[in-house]
Amino acid sequence: MKKKFYVTTPIYYINAEPHIGSAYTTIIADIVARYKRFRGYDVFFLTGTDEHGQKILTAAQQAGKSPQEFCDELAEKFKKLWQDLEITNDYFIRTTDETHMKVVQKFVKKMKENGDVYKGKYEGWYCVPCESFWTEDELGENKTCPSCGREVRWVSEENYFFKLSKYNQKLLELFEKNSDFVEPDFRRNEMLRILEKGLKDVSITRTSFKWGVPMPDDPEHVIYVWIDALINYVSAIGYTWDEEKFNYYWPADLHLIGKEINRFHSLIWPAMLMSVGLPLPKKIYAHGWLTFNGQKISKSLGNAIDPRVLVEKYGLDAIRYYLLREINFGKDGDFSEDSLIGRINADLANDLGNLLHRTTAMIIQNFDSKIPKPLKKEPVDSQLIFGSLETVQKFFENMDNLKFTQALENLWQFIGFSNKYIDLTEPWKLSKNGDKDRLATVLYNLAEALRIIATLLKPVMPRTSKEIYSRLGIADEWDKVSDEALKEWGMLKSGLTVKHGEPLFPRIDPRKFEKVTVSSKKEVKEVAEELNIITIDDFARVDLRIAKVLEAEKVEKSEKLLKLKIDLGDLGERQIVAGIAKYYKPEELIGKLIVVVANLKPAKLMGIESQGMLLAAKDGEKLSILTIENQLKPGAKIS
Repeated sequence: MKKKFYVTTPIYYINAEPHIGSAYTTIIADIVARYKRFRGYDVFFLTGTDEHGQKILTAAQQAGKSPQEFCDELAEKFKKLWQDLEITNDYFIRTTDETHMKVVQKFVKKMKENGDVYKGKYEGWYCVPCESFWTEDELGENKTCPSCGREVRWVSEENYFFKLSKYNQKLLELFEKNSDFVEPDFRRNEMLRILEKGLKDVSITRTSFKWGVPMPDDPEHVIYVWIDALINYVSAIGYTWDEEKFNYYWPADLHLIGKEINRFHSLIWPAMLMSVGLPLPKKIYAHGWLTFNGQKISKSLGNAIDPRVLVEKYGLDAIRYYLLREINFGKDGDFSEDSLIGRINADLANDLGNLLHRTTAMIIQNFDSKIPKPLKKEPVDSQLIFGSLETVQKFFENMDNLKFTQALENLWQFIGFSNKYIDLTEPWKLSKNGDKDRLATVLYNLAEALRIIATLLKPVMPRTSKEIYSRLGIADEWDKVSDEALKEWGMLKSGLTVKHGEPLFPRIDPRKFEKVTVSSKKEVKEVAEELNIITIDDFARVDLRIAKVLEAEKVEKSEKLLKLKIDLGDLGERQIVAGIAKYYKPEELIGKLIVVVANLKPAKLMGIESQGMLLAAKDGEKLSILTIENQLKPGAKIS
């Protein structure tokens, strides 16, 4: 029997059309699925759309459509995009599918029957764009969502709750025993810190709207969109309706997600599975965000590009190669057109394209288009052969560990040496001197190296791989080729007819090439609006003052907040509350001269009024408040 491999993308929230950011995870998942099939696995590759929740309802109303009509239209756009990008998913799930909705009800009912769901009243902060609940400690400055930065709203309603706190210890044990359950390791550590603080029970229903899966036995409640969405991973493969299929494919081998939904997948989802008695997924991989030309992807910035536009301009394989080679998987990455053009010219046109072009041209010229038989070996040949075997081993090892950049770096090192092999063996001199036997060996070795390169590229750049096979005269082998084709050197048959053709990747002249994103006046205006660019008059409205910290103490029941008493000179003494307790001890602040916004509307944090806001800079896990070195008087105005 084949080994099975079950890989999933997150299901995409369809309040807007897909763009290069949403395509990134799907392309990565497709490469993983193709690679595992190539290695002999029976793969099930799942993607789909998340279609319930308040945000979808609001977007549908704004579009003047029913929620179902709105979802149907956008779901089809996602399906069409994946088809156009040649994504090889085995199933596309929608959370409005009747089968899925029934599974969600059965799953939640089982959680309730097991004593893990109870009714209570939720009072707290809710972010509509993220469909997420947050505690006071988790909020950003001025009560903003820590995920998207938008304002949150206070929600008070009767809900059902899941006893997430019950599974805190089990999750801690899971993370300690299985260090690669969540990757990369810095994402795992983020989840560990949450567990170490202690999990709280989470609301799993809403009553303020009806666009969702009704709670079993209590239809006045609809199941929270995130609970509904997570269950897709089991509903798609037969949970409760096809036991044989479900038992074969579950548990998932790999959940691919973006870092912003790590908490739901790495903490809440495993606890839900524990509640109903199902095995846990083997690995959750939370990758970073994708920006475009250094800016966040946004409609107003004009860079929410349909990936098909990029594919039409640069080619599908070039986009796939760039995403893996340029962006170190797991970390944040930027999709830059300038960098893409650089990769196409250097890696694809110069390195790979030239290798194929030179090899086929010399075989056509010297051996009547037939791949020659190797007849005269020399020591330099062993370097090429050994390099190919080492490359295959490293490529497999890196791909198995989702180290895509490293896999392609190693492969391109071999491509580089193959080009160097031409310079070392000087086949043009062998041709001129009439050393046909040695020339035959050199050109066979180059053709065999190209076969190995094309075989390794099959999961990553399928079109390119197939084209190289075609030019080597082995096009009929490509569809069925697997890792068996890499078990040894010399599997390319002599006598095959090679073909010459157009360059695989024509060079691009950046000076004459029109890019996808063009800075029109309209787009410049949109960028300014999106980046919140202000005038000098706007800035003048902000009253920045120097303040001296007189007293500082921790806010009771909060790990994040400090309460400061400050002296603002002529403006008198005030009280401000700041989320800096993780970075400063109260005694460290007394006597410091800090910068505050003195004319900010007062706000309450944890029931304590804050009459202003201090300024601080944050870089990752580091935070530093802005202080004044010179002994200026409290109340001095900053301009």
